[in-house]
Amino acid sequence: MALQTLQSSWVTFRKILSHFPEELSLAFVYGSGVYRQAGPSSDQKNAMLDFVFTVDDPVAWHSKNLKKNWSHYSFLKVLGPKIITSIQNNYGAGVYYNSLIMCNGRLIKYGVISTNVLIEDLLNWNNLYIAGRLQKPVKIISVNEDVTLRSALDRNLKSAVTAAFLMLPESFSEEDLFVEIAGLSYSDEKTEAQNGSLSKVTHLVHGGLV
Repeated sequence: MALQTLQSSWVTFRKILSHFPEELSLAFVYGSGVYRQAGPSSDQKNAMLDFVFTVDDPVAWHSKNLKKNWSHYSFLKVLGPKIITSIQNNYGAGVYYNSLIMCNGRLIKYGVISTNVLIEDLLNWNNLYIAGRLQKPVKIISVNEDVTLRSALDRNLKSAVTAAFLMLPESFSEEDLFVEIAGLSYSDEKTEAQNGSLSKVTHLVHGGLV
């Protein structure tokens, strides 16, 4: 399957990344602003870009980001980086999001997750949120040489393929395989697709198949 990439270029992503503290173990971007998707989407070339930043020390990273990008944060910014990190680590999927940010002429949102939390999700599928996202098309902008992180990224993909094989019938198409993988963390949308309605999963896969 060849993915149809939109005009959002590598240079654009790197320029956006330059607005943030450099201490990232992994940075990637995804969504309809990066890869073409099927369905009645609006202007995909100007769609919001979705970033995820993985950091070893969230308190230190948020502290630096608050100095550089104070306006990105909600009222929680007045509580400081320790409280922001506590909320990030102890609620939801372990990700703190800043959304609806204009950066380098593009509308973006970005999530921040600690490296340790991501590795646990990649290996154990604790909540299958960022791990599930990384089973779908993403464009990795930077990744450091952390062997444990790289191994966990690889294992997550292999586990997704194995799980998909176990759920597919004896005979299946390439498209069936990709829909099953993309749907592992989208069970509700998969049900909709099986009932005949368009879904995030089918939009993603049909838009990527060429």
